[in-house]
Amino acid sequence: MAVVQIFYLGANTSILMSTADLRFAQVIGAQFFVAGVVTFTSCIALVGVVRWAKSLWKSIPLVLLVLLSSVATGHAWSRIDHRLLLSVLDLVHQLAVGVWIGGLPNLVIVLIATQGSDASLLLSRQFSKLAVISVSLVFIAGIGLSVFYIDSPRAAYGTAYGIMLLSKLALFGVLLAIGALNKSIVARLSTGAAHLFRILGRNIEAEIGIGFTVVLAAASLTSQPPAIDLPHDRLSLNEIWARYEPKGPRFISPDVRQLKTPDRQLLKQQAERTGRQMTYVPGSPPLEPDTPAGKAWSEYNHNWAGLVVLAVGIFAAASRSRRLSWSRHWPLLFIGLAIFILLRADPENWPLGPNSFWESFLEAEVLQHRFFALLIILFAVFEWRIQTGRSHRRAYAFVFPLACALGGALLFTHSHSLGNVKDETLAEWSHIPIAFFAVLAGWSRWTELRAESEHRIAAWTWPICFVMIGSILLLYRES
Repeated sequence: MAVVQIFYLGANTSILMSTADLRFAQVIGAQFFVAGVVTFTSCIALVGVVRWAKSLWKSIPLVLLVLLSSVATGHAWSRIDHRLLLSVLDLVHQLAVGVWIGGLPNLVIVLIATQGSDASLLLSRQFSKLAVISVSLVFIAGIGLSVFYIDSPRAAYGTAYGIMLLSKLALFGVLLAIGALNKSIVARLSTGAAHLFRILGRNIEAEIGIGFTVVLAAASLTSQPPAIDLPHDRLSLNEIWARYEPKGPRFISPDVRQLKTPDRQLLKQQAERTGRQMTYVPGSPPLEPDTPAGKAWSEYNHNWAGLVVLAVGIFAAASRSRRLSWSRHWPLLFIGLAIFILLRADPENWPLGPNSFWESFLEAEVLQHRFFALLIILFAVFEWRIQTGRSHRRAYAFVFPLACALGGALLFTHSHSLGNVKDETLAEWSHIPIAFFAVLAGWSRWTELRAESEHRIAAWTWPICFVMIGSILLLYRES
């Protein structure tokens, strides 16, 4: 965390100095800089306390300093009205999440170390009580913050902030379901009940994965302005329906020459005319609006990808039948999808567009697309070897669920600079459900693999998730 703070301070300081023409001495008094330094110092001090002092009580003030620094750089402290109340709610919210989600990995370690003894029984019951309190505080503080940030139902479904918040609630609902199941298991625990302890540990693993995804989604949420600050440009239900009303998929692509000129090329042309080098800022709004051909290109990409993912879900479910053993090769479909993404996801870049291979990696969105393509190939190869019996190494089987969960988590943070607030929000409406089902697919497959016997619910959940993802992509529209 201390290392991350160094990069955080370095990046933000550099950006602020270059864009606002400030000196370093003028930046060090900024609130983000002070908060970053406090966090860095507290983290280094925590290492010393844990390593040498080994005292819980001495570490608590340092942890609170880290939390207070986090609150000082969040939405709550930046408000003019109700700043103190919102900051307290934010502090309680983050603290409760840290105790609950942050405590789960430690509980798993303890369960493994104590092997169903009296200590594991006692700690499981104590943590169960602590988790109930933490979950209650998370919910109460979250509702309190939402009251101030979401001023109407339309703000919830009509802004990017509201959609991200709804996705957090959906994941929170999944966590509550897993937590309720774990609580019922803890109530039946007894010393020597090794089977129940193994089930509890397996469920907690999924809870940890989904829990950290919620934290990542919350971090992404802080990059969006609260919905109450966007009284205009909110989507209506009619606009959402007009965009995603079921229509036939687009399987005919426009010519790449019909697409708009990439921003980098426009700046290069302008530099040639003026004789002055123009600066390109990654993530900035496009210099020219997208064209109908560009939207058709994107729809074509998403619709074909949806067809492939839909086939994956169907064949994955069918592979459970001995009569359809050939369908076990379904992971190979993902390799074709990865090549498709690599070639067509970013037509302004290599290999189709004028931007060179190395220039393409300067765009965060393009870099994510390339990373997703490599991720898809990676888990496709591993899962194909597992499904066809070519590999019997148990560790390889977990590549597929981890890749799904990681891909879904990254998609929660995948943003679009479209130059139009409504278009960006509509893009979130299609991407957030895909991210949700990807995370659910990954951790349900993980649970199935970790189960000692066939886990029917988990075994059918992840193929259904892929069917849902494929269906969403088939309905994808940008016009």
